[in-house]
Amino acid sequence: MTYPLFNDPAPVECHPCKVAHDSPDALPLLVRSCQEHLALRAPYRPVTIVCIGTDRSTGDCLGPLVGTRLAKQSSPYYRVLGTLNQPVHAMNLQETIDSMQAADPHSFIVAIDACLGQSSSVGSVQIQQGPVRPGAGVNKQLPPIGDMHITGIVNVGGFMEYFVLQNTRLHLVMSMAELIAETVHQSVTNMGRMS
Repeated sequence: MTYPLFNDPAPVECHPCKVAHDSPDALPLLVRSCQEHLALRAPYRPVTIVCIGTDRSTGDCLGPLVGTRLAKQSSPYYRVLGTLNQPVHAMNLQETIDSMQAADPHSFIVAIDACLGQSSSVGSVQIQQGPVRPGAGVNKQLPPIGDMHITGIVNVGGFMEYFVLQNTRLHLVMSMAELIAETVHQSVTNMGRMS
């Protein structure tokens, strides 16, 4: 389920961004891309960051790690759902979507999730327009979520996905979570101060 844009102008295309997390210019490139995507929202729409994943899997804890870091910021410019303490995962995703829609149907959703990909892309962070499809890498049918999404490619997909997620290096996930959290915080805060 994606949220309608209500009275927003016709959607404009944003170019997707994909950057290696350890690239020296990763943060400025990701912040620029994130701000481009955020600029598409109408000024009246508040921002909700939904960090998807579980603390029970090393590879899949990227979202909750990002959420925990962002929640500590206590920013007035965005709301955070999905932390290590209260994760948003397969079992409660639809409930979370329903409660968000009931509480604030105009919210602009930034979805954050881990994903699997090609070996050459492991360690990359991607920003794209539109919803993320959680669980797609492990063949789960979960509702799509987000007006934009940020994903971190934590490991190689295509074979024994659950095992691969469980055996992902925590150092990589922590490093990517730190970068994504800083990207989101800087981007949304800068946009909030300008409006």
